[in-house]
Amino acid sequence: MTTQSTQSGRRPARPARPASSARALLPARPTLSRRALLAGTAAGAVGLGLAACGRSGKTDSKTVTVVTHDSFHVSDDLIKAFTSETGYTLKVATSGDAGALVNKLVLTKDAPLGDAVFGIDNTYASRALDQGVIDTSATVTLPQSAEGYVVADTPALAPIDVGDVCLNIDTGYFTGKGLTPPATFEDLTKPEYKGLLVAINPTNSSPGMAWLLATIGHFGAGSFADYWKQLAANDARIAEDWTSAYETDFSAGGKGTYPVVVSYASSPSFTVSDDGASSSTSALLDTAFRQVEYAGVLKGAANPEGGKAFVEWMLSKAVQEDIPGQMYMYPVLPDATLPEALTKFGPLSIAPVSVEPEEITAHREEWLNTWTEAVGK
Repeated sequence: MTTQSTQSGRRPARPARPASSARALLPARPTLSRRALLAGTAAGAVGLGLAACGRSGKTDSKTVTVVTHDSFHVSDDLIKAFTSETGYTLKVATSGDAGALVNKLVLTKDAPLGDAVFGIDNTYASRALDQGVIDTSATVTLPQSAEGYVVADTPALAPIDVGDVCLNIDTGYFTGKGLTPPATFEDLTKPEYKGLLVAINPTNSSPGMAWLLATIGHFGAGSFADYWKQLAANDARIAEDWTSAYETDFSAGGKGTYPVVVSYASSPSFTVSDDGASSSTSALLDTAFRQVEYAGVLKGAANPEGGKAFVEWMLSKAVQEDIPGQMYMYPVLPDATLPEALTKFGPLSIAPVSVEPEEITAHREEWLNTWTEAVGK
């Protein structure tokens, strides 16, 4: 497979690059991929020449400190353009996965770690708003296509990009076995698919949490536990993070024996053949839950104007078109151009499963406890 640099989402318009294969349509990345970072894998650096920092040092009106999850990536030339156009120097403080990011923001809300945040997702957005970490007065103009993703009628938490977490399958495995691939949630409980699925622990991983929510949205809060009991009885494996699931256990991603894995709808665009004509994997879009990533100005920021400039910049066409190749997510800007391999092999679901952010905030711990009991973790 083509390496999906190790690793919250997640896709569109820069001019197509000359390429001998579909793989070259997406820029090369560091060793880790977005998915592993969102799954909780530690990252040593942002990799953009941005200075990772907290609020331990003195800041000034010419510096914008952005607190993000570990998989924040934007091209170097755009970072330079941001400084040139706004006069602000961008500094980045990485804070783990989306859940760890929000927890840290809540704990430090009386002495915020930065001026803006990027990477809060829809599984934690309501908590961030309820805890008052976002400056709700610092609104920016949103593209109309992003308005449907606004949480609690608070556009100050601006939708930036989206991505679908769903089941992926190793198509070659099923062809070789003469076995019809699964297509639905329910299929994975059938005897013919016994021992073929590797899912991800939702207590440790954003993709794992997203797919747990997919099962809750599909089966209902009162019935999803029964589904997970059936999966466990059918010998589903529960990996601790995306890296273990995809790069170790998945038969098409590593050297594992599991031909069905929880990953992203975009993943098949990174397993294309050299001629760009086919992919060795495919996504089951009917099992998808949509992740949305947000940016906003932090309440009590030392440089709120700079924070707002950062949020506006993330919605600019140049950055929106950079997102697919850097963070493997789809931008919210509708006229952003998508890489060909992504549109051909990694499209979004037309009808993802959904759970209201307020419901997630109200029941997250309850649902995680129910899941733990169901699978015997």
